[in-house]
Amino acid sequence: MASDLLLILLTAGFAFAASVPFLIIPILIAPKNPNKPKETQYECGQVPSGGGKFSLMMQYYAYLLMFVAFDVMSMFLFAWGISLYTVGLSGFLAVILFIGILLIPLGFTLYHAARRELW
Repeated sequence: MASDLLLILLTAGFAFAASVPFLIIPILIAPKNPNKPKETQYECGQVPSGGGKFSLMMQYYAYLLMFVAFDVMSMFLFAWGISLYTVGLSGFLAVILFIGILLIPLGFTLYHAARRELW
């Protein structure tokens, strides 16, 4: 058990140590000479027109929330279904609790989907 935890910590430490240089080196070697053309808006090679702000359409926001919530749920339910006979009652109760927790975003999503004209 302790060796498993040590392996997990070593893997996480290696991942952290391997990713830090990719974050720090560009900051150190990047040229730092801002000027007006570099700070202007960019529109696919065209001369910028208008402001850079736009209103984001929230038409599919409810579907996005449902996808995020139930994509995660489907992964865990698949893993639970594979080990259904070995987890017993405690595994069943944990899955029921998990589904109950994920019903909260479903209710939130359905509530906002019904109020779509406000978006």
